[in-house]
Amino acid sequence: MKLLRVFFLFFVVCIPVNLAYSQIKNLDKEPPVPTTKIMFIFDASLSMTGKWQSDLKINIAQKLLSELLDSLANTPNLELGLRVFGHLKKFPPQDCNDTKLEVPLAPDNIAKIQNKLKSISPKGTTPIAVSLESAAKDFPECDNCRNIIILITDGIEECGGDPCAVSLALQKKGIILKPFIIGIGKNFKEAFDCVGTYFDATSEKSFRTALNIVISQALNSTTAQVNLLDINDKPTETNVNMTFYDNFSGCIKYNFIHTLNSKGVPDTLIIDPLPVYDIVVHTIPPAKIDSIKLNPGKHTVISVKVPQGNLQLKTAGYNITNKNLPCIIKKSGDTDILHVQYFGTTEKYITGKYDLEVLSLPRLIIKDVDISQSHTTTVEIPNAGMANIQTFAKGYGSIYNEQNNSLEWIYNLDENSENQILYLLPGNYRVVFRSRYVLRAFYTVEKKFTIESGKTTKINLFQ
Repeated sequence: MKLLRVFFLFFVVCIPVNLAYSQIKNLDKEPPVPTTKIMFIFDASLSMTGKWQSDLKINIAQKLLSELLDSLANTPNLELGLRVFGHLKKFPPQDCNDTKLEVPLAPDNIAKIQNKLKSISPKGTTPIAVSLESAAKDFPECDNCRNIIILITDGIEECGGDPCAVSLALQKKGIILKPFIIGIGKNFKEAFDCVGTYFDATSEKSFRTALNIVISQALNSTTAQVNLLDINDKPTETNVNMTFYDNFSGCIKYNFIHTLNSKGVPDTLIIDPLPVYDIVVHTIPPAKIDSIKLNPGKHTVISVKVPQGNLQLKTAGYNITNKNLPCIIKKSGDTDILHVQYFGTTEKYITGKYDLEVLSLPRLIIKDVDISQSHTTTVEIPNAGMANIQTFAKGYGSIYNEQNNSLEWIYNLDENSENQILYLLPGNYRVVFRSRYVLRAFYTVEKKFTIESGKTTKINLFQ
């Protein structure tokens, strides 16, 4: 029996501790690294047979792209693919559907792409818009992926399409991140700036550099920190969720609970440098900052002013009647509801003045409550008292708050009940009632009564 008791104590004490430890260990795990899917869209139109520096454009592009692919061997969480345009049909005549997925996205397929590049012979036209639109279908659905297009071309759209509109639509839908474009032999910045991030490759050397920069930006995350500033512009605010949205698509990219590290410095975030971000800090009310651009490979500091103080709602002494009593919070002078806070709780708010509406009986309106930096403002209301209203008949009636010879309606009685209990704030009241069984207003009865904090008042309408 003693052994059984010891085993039972081990079970109820040690097992929960082990479970908690296991959960903490799981929290310490790094989130899964996203898979980067890069689709190269390669120009094999007839103009790529033109001479450029040491060789033909097509030969230089094939050679440098193949060398770049060699450097990507054994890169984890990477899938590559190749789409080519202008290589299937001779020009003239013009075939504006001359685009094909030659190597589908997959890991460890560098050799396949290199072999396909060697076999490509320029023939046709330049359907860039159609190629971009077709590439959208080359990316299979994935919950934790970064879909990137790298377009390598020596010309602009020749088929009347609108590459800018196609690119923007694909980004808006969250199908791809902003594309990279490398223009060979001539500056096409004006034509491609609206499509994505443009790199000018007017020489072999600049083409090689552009390829390396694009891959570096595509593969490497960068670091940032968010300084949540107090009233003195010090980064002391913390422990609030921040949502990072893609500025263009509106998609949610990250959620981080803001943290100060052991040195009191905002924690470093490792995030994708490619999107432009809109950030919402979920204070009350929320703070927003738009169009944040990160510098790839550099640490970016983002500052948001969110000075906060506390609002504590309490009653004068403990009274179960006020437990879970809601209070509507609005900015002073505004009609929009910011929050509903319950009595017995403390909540943080951005510093400033607020109007409170306590949903008690009767309702309390408290104007211009001041919340100041790192200070707790306490709003205390009196305990309610209990009104036990006995009508001894079903009927129609109401409760009124009586002040200065004026009645303010606060509650309608339940017409199907003969005995009702209400919790009212201290004050003077009047109940007015008529039984449903009498059909003359003459038989209306009324009674005055007073409610005191924490006390029960019995109101018998027929005594």
